[in-house]
Amino acid sequence: MSVNIPTELRYTKSHEWIRREENGTLTIGITDHAQHLLGDLVFVETPEVEDTFSAGDDCAVIESVKAASDVYCPIDGEVIEGNEVLADAPETINHDAFGDGWIFKLKPEDEGAFDELMDSDEYAELIAED
Repeated sequence: MSVNIPTELRYTKSHEWIRREENGTLTIGITDHAQHLLGDLVFVETPEVEDTFSAGDDCAVIESVKAASDVYCPIDGEVIEGNEVLADAPETINHDAFGDGWIFKLKPEDEGAFDELMDSDEYAELIAED
């Protein structure tokens, strides 16, 4: 299985990707690898706007025909937007995990925490072990 691992993003061991936007906010989704493992997605529950989470907190739920899986917050912060498209079209993640399939946006407590997340090479090594 060939997976896409964009080099400009950061990653977590629990298979979330994180993109830093120009305004300093973060956009978060699940990786191409994760959506391949889950299979066809049938439901996504995004976090509520203004909810705050610590790194590692479960903050969203994804269900596929195979399993349900939690999505974890990569760093401390406050949710500023959930992807409303996913309520009616969870399969968007299967088709465009790094684009329209984003799950939520976060205002980070510490912008430097982004740089401490795994880069694309480290993530590629992690999934090679799976």
